[in-house]
Amino acid sequence: ARFIHSKLNRPIRVCGVVKNVGEPGGGPFWIKGADGQISKQIVESAQVDLESKQQKSIWESSTHFNPVDLVCGLKNYRGESFDLPKYVDPNMGFISHKSKDGRELKALELPGLWNGAMADWITLFIEVPLITFNPVKGILDLLRPEHQASGV
Repeated sequence: ARFIHSKLNRPIRVCGVVKNVGEPGGGPFWIKGADGQISKQIVESAQVDLESKQQKSIWESSTHFNPVDLVCGLKNYRGESFDLPKYVDPNMGFISHKSKDGRELKALELPGLWNGAMADWITLFIEVPLITFNPVKGILDLLRPEHQASGV
């Protein structure tokens, strides 16, 4: 009973995901943690060893992409707020590659909102219509029709 209570009495996130159409970013995956537990997580490409044929194959065959919408439950069944830092995986940091003024840099990224700070939350992924996904990863993305004012 204690085990079931500990697994069900935790914050929950319901993540809307869209079909993978090749946009940069992360996606929903099953992962095995350092403790051997398997969980659903949002994984960014920087967290994947793309030199590994197995990991690259899994990454490239992913069918869905990045959370588009999130609905979060932050209170327990008694209406009390969860102590959210208890549900963070501090070891989910990773090295990412950036550039500044044409110079290649490596950055240590600490657990982000998707990929570490919510690591021990109950996680559900649901597919939502592609029209709900309008990313802005770069300045040119603002020129896409979905980011243009209509009727102005």
